[in-house]
Amino acid sequence: MMRTVSLVCCVLAQIPVAATAAACNGANPTITSVWLHGVTRTPYLDRYHLKATVTNLGNQAQAGNVLQFVDVIQYGGRLDDRGVPPLAPGQSYTISYTWPRSAEAGKLTSPLDFRMRFVAPLPAANCNPSNGSAAITV
Repeated sequence: MMRTVSLVCCVLAQIPVAATAAACNGANPTITSVWLHGVTRTPYLDRYHLKATVTNLGNQAQAGNVLQFVDVIQYGGRLDDRGVPPLAPGQSYTISYTWPRSAEAGKLTSPLDFRMRFVAPLPAANCNPSNGSAAITV
């Protein structure tokens, strides 16, 4: 009996973990980068020009009727959003966002989160929804 249990454990240990996990078989829109493109300064107001790139890292194209956005969020509140068209596998799309900020604000004190938001069709076909966000501090 003990040899049988040991043999079964030995055989199960040889099965690769990847074989038990399902591969991403669908669209996977991901925010792959966020960066500060430039700053326009005035005596009282600075305008931070930010860009974010969304890339479909999945192996399938998104449906032509997908409705999706990148939300710009600060401290849990949505400041604005930008639409993202349906993406083919490997295709990228870059959005721009200009954020006005007091000229007296301290440097690197304001966090901004960029998050994917899927509106239609629901549920959105996204293999890995946890990678749909990125952050920057200005």
